[in-house]
Amino acid sequence: MHRLEVPAPHTLPFAVGTFDTIGPLSRADFPHRHTFHELVHVTGGTGAHVVDTARWPLRPPHFGVIAPGQVHQWAGVRGLTGHVVLFTDDFLLDHPADRELLRRLSERPWLHLDEHADAQVARLVADLEDEYHRGGGGTESVLRALVHVLVVRAGRLLGTPPPEPAGAVAAEFVRLAGRPGPGPWSVRAHAERLGVSPGHLTEAVKAATGRTAAQLLREARTREAQRFLLRTDLTVRQVASRVGFADPAYFCRFFRRETGLSPGDFRRGGEKHHD
Repeated sequence: MHRLEVPAPHTLPFAVGTFDTIGPLSRADFPHRHTFHELVHVTGGTGAHVVDTARWPLRPPHFGVIAPGQVHQWAGVRGLTGHVVLFTDDFLLDHPADRELLRRLSERPWLHLDEHADAQVARLVADLEDEYHRGGGGTESVLRALVHVLVVRAGRLLGTPPPEPAGAVAAEFVRLAGRPGPGPWSVRAHAERLGVSPGHLTEAVKAATGRTAAQLLREARTREAQRFLLRTDLTVRQVASRVGFADPAYFCRFFRRETGLSPGDFRRGGEKHHD
């Protein structure tokens, strides 16, 4: 698990730079995940980028979105060039609805850019990098505004419309549900943590995301189990325990219902490959 370490003299939970200037972890070839968002603009290289259960071959230019908690790695990569934009949830305080849009984008995390889209992304990333390093009055506001534009335009490229501004309760639930680590995995437990009734939470989340709170929790629980099955040597019993199932048999039924495969078949099938 990697946390965002910002070089001095910066104090913002934000960084931008090339793969070389950000450092070797930006091109790590082992499975890992972050507590922050990562946007990548790939301009050159061969190999593949693996995000959770999917392997995406490099045919630059690309734009990618990796959400906090997603497992990813660069596999067999050579000559990787481009830029990386890193920021935490806290950095999005001016545009909290971007958290939901980024979550949606991370479900389809890899995009091949045409010439026009590539030029658009390159200009925005160049502006971010210049503002980050040169600074001046209002730098923090400018960086937040540029990230907002980059996220919204990424949504357009993927045909993902920006969400309506989510209520504070729904936005916080989505953030908590998408966090890596142990649950809670029930709507009631989340409602208690947020200080609302389960019914109110369900209605707020449905209005903000179009999906139920229970559905989002099932999806988050399934993704976490998939990461453990693909990226660790834990037994099925141990994976079940990590995602909150005391009974491995019940976990296997849950996993099959959500994915169509048993945990063992999923592990043997490995990553999904994309052309």
